[in-house]
Amino acid sequence: MEQRPPHAEAGARVLVVDDDPTVAEIVTGYLDRAGYVVDRAGDGPDALARAAANWPDLVVLDLMLPGMDGLEVCRRMRGHGPVPVIMLTARGDEDDRILGLEVGADDYVTKPFSPRELVLRVESVLRRARPAPAASGALRAAGLSIDHAARRATKNGVELALTIREFDLLAFFLRNPGRACAREELMREVWGWDFGDLSTVTVHVRRLRGKVEDDPGRPRLIQTVWGVGYRFDPFAGAGEA
Repeated sequence: MEQRPPHAEAGARVLVVDDDPTVAEIVTGYLDRAGYVVDRAGDGPDALARAAANWPDLVVLDLMLPGMDGLEVCRRMRGHGPVPVIMLTARGDEDDRILGLEVGADDYVTKPFSPRELVLRVESVLRRARPAPAASGALRAAGLSIDHAARRATKNGVELALTIREFDLLAFFLRNPGRACAREELMREVWGWDFGDLSTVTVHVRRLRGKVEDDPGRPRLIQTVWGVGYRFDPFAGAGEA
């Protein structure tokens, strides 16, 4: 029996959704050789049906699909349960990339892309979805609580519906209260990237504020530090957006 490469998540199922058969075949081939169990769909309804039959551990999702676009597919999947999503977008379509992040995509890759880079992104997102035992334990501040072992976050006892990146971002803030964190540092520590589009951090902070702040328009917990990044301060007064 062929052994799974040590870097692949054991048994991880990846659903590839792209209406371009050439792209889908290349991506599927690289992920298969990396040791993942891969399923393919050519459009939105097919993707939803395949996900319902065998819920994936991660979805590689093209933004531009016929009939039902990737944004709607992402919304509908997230309505059925949490699942990491890497969005494929066309080069230069910054608005589309931001929309993808706004609906909950955990990462994006622009076309044309390196299949090897995509495999690395898949590994990174899945690794973040399954934290090491050393990361286990609870963090609490300002009515917020993070349980690493259960991958569960609550606000005043009510569970928060967070994506993988939002969960990791909140955990990082709770571990570093009162400290100004540069966007570059957040990208490195939360995303595991040494470089990238910093708007990814901005969008995720905005989404996280929408879930943890009493008034996201006047954030008290996650404050903007102009020219630097953000600071989590559970005791501060109203900050500026």
